[in-house]
Formats: sequence, structure tokens, C-alpha cells
Amino acid sequence: MATAVKVDGYGFERPEDFDFETYEEFMSRYLSVLVRRAKKWEQLFGSSPLEDHLKRSSKVKRYTRKGIPGDKRALVWMTMSGALARMQANPGVYQRLLEAPTHDDPVIDAIRTDIHRTFPENVFFVDAPEGQRVPLFNVLVAFARRRPDVGYCQGLNFVAGMLLLVVKDEERSFWLLDAFVGGVVPTGYYTPAMTGLRTDTRVLAELVRARWPDVDATMRREGATFDLVATKWFVCAYVDVLPVETLLRIWDSLFYEGAKVVFRVAVTMVARQRARVAAARGLADVVSAFRVAIDDPANTFAHDFMADVFRVPGSFPMATIDKLREQCERAVLEEDR
Repeated sequence: MATAVKVDGYGFERPEDFDFETYEEFMSRYLSVLVRRAKKWEQLFGSSPLEDHLKRSSKVKRYTRKGIPGDKRALVWMTMSGALARMQANPGVYQRLLEAPTHDDPVIDAIRTDIHRTFPENVFFVDAPEGQRVPLFNVLVAFARRRPDVGYCQGLNFVAGMLLLVVKDEERSFWLLDAFVGGVVPTGYYTPAMTGLRTDTRVLAELVRARWPDVDATMRREGATFDLVATKWFVCAYVDVLPVETLLRIWDSLFYEGAKVVFRVAVTMVARQRARVAAARGLADVVSAFRVAIDDPANTFAHDFMADVFRVPGSFPMATIDKLREQCERAVLEEDR
């Protein structure tokens, strides 16, 4: 075995129990996938500017599902999400948002508190001039000022932090976050009542019920809800839930196809543990089954994981998601009355 690298390419320190053997098996296969996909993207776009070719098409969708090369990922995310258009239409806005004073503001105080809780195991998030804590603070402050309806909510720090690690540009990360909240996922994931988040965990429950009544029956019998299981999955868009390579592949499709990818991933994770969940006897067993879903070594194999994401759940068009959201949101609002 080659010498174990204690820090991955995005700066995350690997835990003491990190499974290097599984990871090396994955990388030995995945490197050839990366090379092949890079050639495909180069052939598709040729030598002209990449953004000129990112019109929505079945080919671009297929290529995105199979993975965006790392050197093109930031620009493709920016273009497909609409973040690039927002930034170009609002020159100087990011800097102006940062000019107001930051004292005596409870939202800013909450951001300051969470900065040190964001990726403490990442070598790039350190108190140093070249570290990402100051850029992360700036991105979150600017976002809170641009979106006072949201302000700041825990979970945004992880999404913004991951954007900074991938995009490596403060202003572009800000505009991607702006496109993400309310564009890719509902604004209500991050408002105080978290209406959108609570709605979508119920949508997930309905999707699971339609596919696997045995899982639904166990969840109901044991008093387990997807609020308990999937809140972190959704609010962090799988950051700090799934391995980085797998997360980035999810985000490739998320920025192209939108929120239904969040559900596809969740349904796939449930499917992989279906037998364990259905056999659970007690709430602790259910929780343990979903803990296994997160820790499953198979999650490391990003290409196989994403193949399952677009195969296992079957078809659920966005119209289906929207209809379920309407029904589930009514139930959530009724609970709040």
C-alpha cells in the first residue's frame, strides 16, 4: 500500500479509522473515469470558451450526470445555476454589501460564532491570512444582507464553505450561494420556521411510501420521521454527510437539475438500507440503520453511487415533486397554527 495521505485534496484531515484500502480501490478505478470524462468534455466544447456551449441539452445533462472535470467545475456550476448571470448583472454589489459595519448585529454575531465550527478538521479553515475563515465570514455576511428574509441559518456555513473550497473565489462563491438558496433549494430551508425543509422531509416520506411500503410501515410503527433522519442531509446538501468525491458529483447534477436531485440521493440512500430499516425493532434500530446509510463504504464509490441515484428511484418529474410539496406544505402550515 502506498504511503497514507492524511489530508485529502480539499484539505480535510482523514480520521484515524479512515478506510484507506477501500479508498485506494475506489481511486484505482475512478482515475480512469476522470480521464475519460475530461476527454469527453474537451471534445464536446473544443477550444472556444466553455460558457458559450453550456446550453441545456440532453448531452450536457448526460455529461453532467457522469461528472464535471475538476478544472471546469466552478465555471460550469456558475453558468448552469444562473450565478454567473447574476454576478454579471450586479457589478460591485458584493463589495458594497460588505461595506456596512458589522457590530451590534445579532445575525453577524451568529455568523462569527459558527465560523470556528465550520470544517475544524480542514487545513484551509485556519486563522491565517491565507485561510478560508475570513472569506467564509464575508460570503455569509454579504448573503445575509442581500437576503434579509433568510439572514443566516446553521447549514449555510457548510454549503458556503464547500463552495469556497471548490470555486476558490470569494465573490463567485457568494453568487453561487445566492443562486443555491431559493433557486436550487427552497428559501424555506433556512428561515426560522424551516417550512421548506420540513415540507421536503415529508415529501421524502411520501416518495419512500410509494416505493417501499415496508419501510414506511416500520417508520410509522417505531415513531421515526424523516425530520429526524434527513434534516442534515437536506440543510447541508449532503456536505459532511457523504464523501467529498461523491458530494461533488451530487452537486454537479444539483446545480444543473435542481432540487429533485436532493430527493434522488435521499431515496437511493434509503433503498440501500431498505432491508435493515424494514427489519428494525425500535427507534434505535431505525436510527442505526440510517447511520449505516451514511457510513456505508460503498458511498465512497462516487461513480457507482451516482449511477444508482439515476436508476434506483425511478422517475419522479419535477411536477410530481411540486404537487407533493403543495400537499406537504399545507400539513406543515396546519401544524404551525
